Amino acid sequence: MEDILTHNPPPPPQPLCGWEIVVNEVNFVRKCIGAGGSQDDLWGKLVCTNFKVSFVTHDSLPQQCAHRLLGEYDVPLACVDQVITVNDAKGKRKILGSNKKLKFNPTELILYCKDFRIIRFRFDEAGPESAKKVCLAIGHYSHPADTQLLFGFEYVGTRFYSSSGERVNGIDPGGRLQTPLFDCSSDWDREIKRTGASEWRVCSINKDYLVSPSLPEFFVVPSSLADQDLKQYACYFSAQRVPLWCWNHPSGSALVRMSSITEPLQQRKLDQRICNAVMKSHPLRSDVHKVELENGLLPTIHDIQAALVKLRQFCVIEPFEESEDKWLSSVESSRWMEYVRVFLKQAVEVVYVLEWKQASVILQEEEDRDLSCVVASLVQVMCDPHCRSLVGFQGLVQKEWVMAGHRFLDRCNHLKRNDKEESPLFLLFLNCVWQLLEQHPTAFEFTEVYLSVLSDSMWLPVFSTFLFNCPQQRAEHSRDFALTKRISLGQEQALRFPPVWDWSQQFSLKDQALFNNPLYVGKSAPCVHNGTVRTYSSTLRGVPSALRNGSLAEHDTLMRRSSLVSRLRTDSGLAREPQQETPAERFLRDWLSRPAEPNSLLLPQLLPSHLPLWRLHFLRWVPEARIPHGGPITAFHELSVLADEIETLQKRLRQYTGGSIPAPDGPGAEPSRMYFKAASSPQETAGAPDYLSSTFPFSPVGNLCRRSILGTPLSKILNGAKIWLSTETLANDSI
Repeated sequence: MEDILTHNPPPPPQPLCGWEIVVNEVNFVRKCIGAGGSQDDLWGKLVCTNFKVSFVTHDSLPQQCAHRLLGEYDVPLACVDQVITVNDAKGKRKILGSNKKLKFNPTELILYCKDFRIIRFRFDEAGPESAKKVCLAIGHYSHPADTQLLFGFEYVGTRFYSSSGERVNGIDPGGRLQTPLFDCSSDWDREIKRTGASEWRVCSINKDYLVSPSLPEFFVVPSSLADQDLKQYACYFSAQRVPLWCWNHPSGSALVRMSSITEPLQQRKLDQRICNAVMKSHPLRSDVHKVELENGLLPTIHDIQAALVKLRQFCVIEPFEESEDKWLSSVESSRWMEYVRVFLKQAVEVVYVLEWKQASVILQEEEDRDLSCVVASLVQVMCDPHCRSLVGFQGLVQKEWVMAGHRFLDRCNHLKRNDKEESPLFLLFLNCVWQLLEQHPTAFEFTEVYLSVLSDSMWLPVFSTFLFNCPQQRAEHSRDFALTKRISLGQEQALRFPPVWDWSQQFSLKDQALFNNPLYVGKSAPCVHNGTVRTYSSTLRGVPSALRNGSLAEHDTLMRRSSLVSRLRTDSGLAREPQQETPAERFLRDWLSRPAEPNSLLLPQLLPSHLPLWRLHFLRWVPEARIPHGGPITAFHELSVLADEIETLQKRLRQYTGGSIPAPDGPGAEPSRMYFKAASSPQETAGAPDYLSSTFPFSPVGNLCRRSILGTPLSKILNGAKIWLSTETLANDSI
């Protein structure tokens, strides 16, 4: 112990470009990372800034993917869900929040995080008063009292504007991919042209948010609806949210979102008026189908939140034991996977109407800001190959979630004011997309790492994407903040927050290569194959015939866990009498019986055996679930190396036909899209790196401590139950 106390203190934390300030810190803190004793723990300094909780240590562990805003042991304050202090000697413990007092000196600090991490710090050798102050600071700053106290305002106001109000570091609104933000009419015009929606137009009646505070300033409506009529109808819709166009099928069928009509006397007349306008926009004048999303078939936002709490409990809080009986029953009892299946099924039914019946669909929800975001987005991912590209998917999220007014501020509970408003709808959507990616790996340009990183970005209160309930709220709060800080905005009406799509704010170009799927079949230059002109991307193509449409082929010999059960369920499901099937189920079954085309319609297998848990996201911090040198990353590595080699050969072939052959790494060489690259010469080998594991690029080391008795299940904490955190505190029931 003497050696530990006398070693050099850890280096001070590095503030990021002057916009982050240190609030409190304490030395000689032990970060618990071992499953048993303290021999594997790390010693260092615990720091609370106005942005994150940071642990600074000399004993760094291998880190493969470096984050530009966060270190290996950093946690954004917005990601902290519960701050719990413990005094072992007195048998006391307390949950800390804004302006809370602490009457005892803590010996332990436990952070329950929204990304499923549980992080423990011990203060056995630290100064008691300093430990108390840093705990109180973490509790206070993780519970901001006002929207403008969220770190994003300080970040934008300090980093991107000088004291005189001049722009000092401009932001590329869409990053290098130029993702459309749909905050101007031109973005909507391009989307109308891209989808061939000739009978629809961009509407600007909500300029300056005069009609509805939760709608964007520009949106798309049927050409037959005049602006004056829309203004007149707006007062009859919930939150003045008039119907919104989402997307057009090549057949002319349209996908539309609409809030409920609050005036009973006007309901029938207005319903008919809207349906007629949507019908006139269809070249075949087909009937319009209305889907009530709150008819009891879909879970409520509270159901979804409760399911995630249960999932978190048995994934990271209870002792982890992935046995066949307990694991599957625990996953089932949380109902999370059931809700994933229900939303996918609902999306398939909407696709059936758009694709097979060639009729337009109106999704109706009370305020059109929650369930409709999930369903409308999934329908477009299934139907539109553009939405499965990186730029297209980001534009989809921007259009159907950010600009359509999904309440990210409330649903993420950034201010921690009302737990009843919190709900992981966006995470559920990403989980549904992962299921489609898992079943159709060649159809998506991005990877599951991208989906996990996108989910984690919700807890970085820097980006406008996940910081506000609607565009109007962003404009209003940023104007007020600029006025308070005396920032001159000039021609801009609000502070320009960076969108999350500017990935250079978080990762280097090399690390962003982890987003690229080596199996993706995209649209590129045509080539001739057996006399037929085909369009392929420069990456690997195709999947084994045994995995077509996500199902097992008749002569498949690859056995996997519960494969017999899966096959029996599949056979029994397909053997049902046709009269027992709904038209949508028959449509799905017929489609699944045909070979899949990655650049066309995609539909999911919906049997429970085909919908596994998203292990990388939910189990990445669990040491027992980590597979060293194993898991999907091993296949990803091999495929990336092969894709890089193919790309290199194709580049050389193009250069050869062009008459010049520059060196592979010369000035004219194109950068590779792959994270793992092929050997540069036949003498070299591109073996798998030693650091690869099933949780790559996320590491459970240093980010989760598991004891035989870890703590009260999070669901009980949220319900106000008494907390016990160690065996020493069980004898004392006082708070």
